[in-house]
Amino acid sequence: MRALILSDIHGSAIAARQALTFFEKFHCDKIFLLGDTLYHGPRNPLPAGHGPMGVVEALRPYGDKIVAARGNCDADVDLMMLDFPIADEYAVVEDELTDAAGKQKTIRLFLSHGHIFMPECFPANALSQLEPAAVDNDGNKSDRPIDAYLYGHTHIYQLQKNFKGVLMVNPGSTSLPKGGNPPTFGLYDNGKFSIHRLETGEELASTSLRDNP
Repeated sequence: MRALILSDIHGSAIAARQALTFFEKFHCDKIFLLGDTLYHGPRNPLPAGHGPMGVVEALRPYGDKIVAARGNCDADVDLMMLDFPIADEYAVVEDELTDAAGKQKTIRLFLSHGHIFMPECFPANALSQLEPAAVDNDGNKSDRPIDAYLYGHTHIYQLQKNFKGVLMVNPGSTSLPKGGNPPTFGLYDNGKFSIHRLETGEELASTSLRDNP
C-alpha cells in the first residue's frame, strides 16, 4: 500500500490542490486525511488560498480512496460538505508486508487527529482497551497491536517512537506549519514513512517499520 498523508489543510484550496498532485506523482493507492480540513480555526490566520469549497472540489475525485479522521476544527456543517466517511475519533488501517527477516507481518496504523488520544503516551495495546469485544477468526480476544500512530493537530512534522514503542507520524500542515517548518505532507510506502516539502516534494525525513521492528 502507498498512501498520501495529509493533515491540517484548514481550508486552503491552493495547499490541497498542490498536495494532491503528489497522489499521482507517487502512484498512491490511498489518502490518509487526519483532520482540520475545511475550517481555518479561531486561533489561526487565514491560510494562503483560503477557499473551503475549493478544498471540497479538490478532494471529491478521491472520495473512494480516502480514510479520514475528524479534527477538533471539523464542525458538523463542514463534514456535510465532504462526501466520504469520516471517523469521529479514529480509524485503523492494516497493511501486509514482509519484514527484514523475510516474514509476513500485519502493520496496523492508527489514524486520529491527535487532540483526543495523546501521541506521547499512546500504547501499542490501545485497541484492546478501545475495542474490548473484538475477537480474531478463532473466537479469541483480539490483540491487534498498533505499530504507528498517524496524527496532526500540532502542525509540526514528526517521525519518532514514543516511550511506549509506537511510531508517531505527524505529516505537519500543508497550509499553516509551525515551528519554523515549511508546509509539508507525509507518505506511507509499504512500511516506510517519509515527510516531504509541499512545494517541491523533497524528502525531509524518513523511517521504516521494516528497519525498526
